[in-house]
Amino acid sequence: MEKLQKMVSEKPVVIFSKNSCCMSHSIKTLFVDFGVNPTIYELDEITRGKEIEHALAQLGCSPTVPVVFIGGQLVGGANQVMSLHLNRSLIPMLKSVGALWV
Repeated sequence: MEKLQKMVSEKPVVIFSKNSCCMSHSIKTLFVDFGVNPTIYELDEITRGKEIEHALAQLGCSPTVPVVFIGGQLVGGANQVMSLHLNRSLIPMLKSVGALWV
C-alpha cells in the first residue's frame, strides 16, 4: 500500500491500466486527447503488478482497471471519470493540479 501511495503522489495524473482492457484504452485516450500527459502503469507488464492490483482492490476499486488518481486522490474507474467529464468537472480538476494549462 505504501508503494501505491508513493506512485500516485509523484505525478498529477496516474492511471493504472492493463493492455488487454478496452475501457483502460478509452480512458487513456480521453486524457491524451485533452492534452494531459498521464503517468500510466500497465499492471500486466510491470513488476509487482499483481501486488498493486491487490492494493487497488483494497481501496475499493472494482474492477481494478482502469483506476485514475488526480492530484494524488482516487477518482475511480471509467464510470467515475466519464461522469466527471459529462458534468464538466474533469477539466477544472485537471487544471487545478497542473495537468492541463488550457
